[in-house]
Amino acid sequence: MNALRKYLDRIKPNFEEGGKYHAFRSVFDGFETFLFVPNTTSKTGTHIHDAIDSKRIMSFVVIALMPALLFGMYNVGYQHFHATGAEGGFWEMFLYGFLAVLPKIIVSYVVGLGIEFVVAQWKKEEIQEGFLVSGILIPMVVPVDCPLWMLAVAVAFSVIFAKEVFGGTGMNIFNPALVTRAFLFFAYPASMSGDAVWVSGESIFGLGKTVDGLTAATPLGIAKTAECPAFSWDMVTGLMPGSIGETSVIAIAVGAVILLWSGVASWKTMLSVFVGGALMGMVFNAWGPDTAIAHMPWYEHLCLGGFCFGAVFMATDPVTSSRTENGKFIYGFLIGAMAIIIRVLNPGYPEGMMLAILLMNIFAPLIDYVVVENNISRRAKRAVSNN
Repeated sequence: MNALRKYLDRIKPNFEEGGKYHAFRSVFDGFETFLFVPNTTSKTGTHIHDAIDSKRIMSFVVIALMPALLFGMYNVGYQHFHATGAEGGFWEMFLYGFLAVLPKIIVSYVVGLGIEFVVAQWKKEEIQEGFLVSGILIPMVVPVDCPLWMLAVAVAFSVIFAKEVFGGTGMNIFNPALVTRAFLFFAYPASMSGDAVWVSGESIFGLGKTVDGLTAATPLGIAKTAECPAFSWDMVTGLMPGSIGETSVIAIAVGAVILLWSGVASWKTMLSVFVGGALMGMVFNAWGPDTAIAHMPWYEHLCLGGFCFGAVFMATDPVTSSRTENGKFIYGFLIGAMAIIIRVLNPGYPEGMMLAILLMNIFAPLIDYVVVENNISRRAKRAVSNN
């Protein structure tokens, strides 16, 4: 590492103002800060220095996502081999899923980081680390059969219109990964819903079989159109059709532990999402319409679809969620409740977590404002009474 540090120090003047490669200063700075923690410190003004910076936060989130991503790769292969009748063991299934998911990760990072590099260079600013998380979240919330060109278009739309137009990392009001999914859902609904997008029917480098017209419904899709599926442990382990990283409750729970242990995510937001979803599920169980999904047990609602994934990795996004401590309870509760309301009452959309979080992204500043104003009013009344 010392040799790499010395090499970077030697070529760095070429990328600074006046150097022959100064046009790529932001690109060089991005790679340098990715490899090494900057050793510069503030010289003037009042600053609070903390051991946790944005790079460490993003790194913890990426680490927390690994269990769900790795299981999602295996599940992609598992669903393909079982649906097509192909023969293969654990490693064949995992390798198939790895080869199916890897291009999506590459496209996500190449398009997203490419746009961020261009914008940072144009604005003469540093490249932020925010897309390190978004770039891996995006492939995890799409079906395995989502075409790469669609993913590229959606990522470009999200980075430009949900992030950069607001000022970049830390300034956006919507979660970029969810905006990507929303764009895909509304622009290309046939590739984001139905029974033909959740299981790959292609052979990859000789692994698996190519089967035309392969279909496999998700449990939520079955509940929306036919009958409520009986509870099974596959709903917890994640061995069922669904978005790449959203099916395994166990893998997501491991990620939740990492986020809570590191202090990156708020337990208040996370817990209140589950409480809101459970209570609204109970309400529909008791007084809901006569439909299969309305009478689905509340615990199945929490296990299926993107509920757990959204509660752990999306609702807790520190940029787009509520930041006041009491506001986190309100914000999370409303996300959980709204997700179940959308699932039950919207006949054309079996999943509700994406829209619920995007809706509450809009109201997060208002929730914080009300909480702060209420606190100010309460303190003012206390001061008057004491006098």
